[in-house]
This record gives sequence, structure tokens and C-alpha cells, in this order.
Amino acid sequence: MSLPRIAVDAMGGDEGVRVMVEGAALARRRHDRFKFLLVGDEPRIKAALDAHPNLRASSEILHTDGVITGEDKPSQAIRRAKSTSMGLAINAVKTGDAGAAVSGGNTGALMAMSKLALRTMPGIDRPALAALLPTLGDNDVVMLDLGANTECDTRNLVQFAIMGAAYSRVVTGRESPRVRLLNIGTEETKGTDELRDAANVLKAAAADLSISFDGFTEADKVCRGDVDVVVTDGFSGNIALKAIEGTARFVGDLLRRSFASSLRSKIGFLVSRPATELLKHHLDPNNHNGAVFLGLNGIVVKSHGSANAAGVANAVAVTARLLEEDVTDRITADLARVGEESLRMLRNGASAQEERA
Repeated sequence: MSLPRIAVDAMGGDEGVRVMVEGAALARRRHDRFKFLLVGDEPRIKAALDAHPNLRASSEILHTDGVITGEDKPSQAIRRAKSTSMGLAINAVKTGDAGAAVSGGNTGALMAMSKLALRTMPGIDRPALAALLPTLGDNDVVMLDLGANTECDTRNLVQFAIMGAAYSRVVTGRESPRVRLLNIGTEETKGTDELRDAANVLKAAAADLSISFDGFTEADKVCRGDVDVVVTDGFSGNIALKAIEGTARFVGDLLRRSFASSLRSKIGFLVSRPATELLKHHLDPNNHNGAVFLGLNGIVVKSHGSANAAGVANAVAVTARLLEEDVTDRITADLARVGEESLRMLRNGASAQEERA
């Protein structure tokens, strides 16, 4: 049985049509149930499809030559939503013409148009950008928010935890994901009022939500493998993500420089090449590509703008898995399972924050 088709913004990303079509074709070769709506300049898409007959047979093209650039502000993107590849891909989800959308374009524009077209789910105040990061454990860690909301209150953080746990169940299969709030320390007295209030609510609601919650974690432990979901505001999350990505690139560049420094080092590289190739694979962001906007009435996945074809294929695979596992229904069910006492604490926490403000 085939999945609902996936709308692909073929014009998004640094290289646009070539990489987006090649990535979709690679995903199609791995999973023949995938069907696509390729949105963008039809002549260019058709030319790219000549090299991928299997994809051509399972795709339809929706033509537009309008493109959202990296310089476009969200307000500008919204005004051009009906004439751009990104806007039309999102609209296909809204109308039911596609089950989900994938784009490698402007993140701010993608969020703004997605939120306006699809709206947030009942019980969710703001959508959050969630991504998978590699760990030393058996599973990747879900981290959110990664930049959609720079300021968050207690309600937002609790809702992010619920959404992140639902996503984690899809990708890890763990029934009670280990959820932590990102903080500057693990002590209960550390952090902002919002963080401490959110921790209290999550502790009270842990049994209702089928999560394992034990307070806070610090940034240096995000990728250790002993947590499944890391929750934070978009400002801190984006900084943490960029620091993790930058450190990975730094380690890779340092290894390359070290191995090229002398003949002995080059010989050492040949001996250790299997290990270094494994490290390279683990740190390659293309192997963890595909961030999802959780909390919308529809699935929208953000592919990294610089992703190669393998990275785009991974983003498509993430999208398909979210469709297959009905992640939006899981989030709705989890919101309904929060006990009345937890909801009361959540309301009181919000009121206390308003009084402090």
C-alpha cells in the first residue's frame, strides 16, 4: 500500500532542482511506496527526471517559476505564497493534495507560511522545530525547539515536551522516552522561572504522558545517549545546535589536518581509515537530515539547504515515517492524556509568570 504523496519544493535548497529531484529519486529507490508532487519550474524538473525514470513514473509536476530566496523575509514570503514553489507545496498539504511537504528553502519563510496555511493543532500554542541529533547511544536524540520560537513560557515548554516525546516514540520505538529540559545545571534551583515551572508540571504529568522525566540536562550531555528528548526555547536550542554542528566540523577538519601533517601521519591514516570513515559517517549532517515542524495540522519537514542527494533522501524518509506513524494523532492523544491536576498546574504556572512580568 502506498503512502500519501509527498510534496517536494524542488526549487528549495542551495542547488535546487538537481539535488531535490536526485534525493527524491534515491528515496524512491529505497522505498517504492513513495509518490511525489514535485513543485517548481516544469522544464527544469522534467530535464532532471530524465535520469530517474522510476521517480518520473511515480511523480506529478506542479509548475511555478516563483522561488523563495534566503533573503526573503517571512512577510514577503507569505505575500507570494500562491506563486512560489514553497508556498504551493505547503498548500498541497492544506488541500489534501499531498500528505506532507519537504523543502530545503528559507526556514523562517517555511515556518511562517506553514503556520498560516495549516494552523496549529488544538491544544498547541506554537509549533516547534525538532530535529534528530547523533548520540553515543543506540538511538538519535530529538531536540526542540531549534529556532522557531526565541522566547517560550511554561506552557510552550510543556507542549514541546509532549510533541517531542511523541516524535521520539516514532523514531526510537521507546514507549516511555527519557525527556529532559536544557538548562545551565541539573540542580532544581538552576535556570529561569519558566524552566523550573515546566519541570514541576512535567514531573506531575509524567505518568499520564508515559514519559521518564528527571529534570534538567546540560548542553555537554545532549549527545551522550542517556536522554531521548531535549526540550528548550528556540534561542538556546539554535545556539546549542550550531555549537554541536560546529564542533563536529572542527573535529573533522582537525583530523584531516593532523593526518596530512607528515608521512607517518599519512600512514597512520591508512591504518585507521575504517575507524575514521565510521566517524565521518556518524558526524555527517546529511545522515541526520530532516527537521520537522511539530504542532501543525499537517506535516512539514525542513531539509538543510546545503544537503546533498543522500541528505534529501533522509529528509524524505523522515517525512514518510511521520506519515506512516500518524505523529499528529499521537500528539493529540498525548495532550488528551494530561491529567486535570497537571493542566491546573500549567494554568497556574502561566498566571504566576504573568504576575512576575
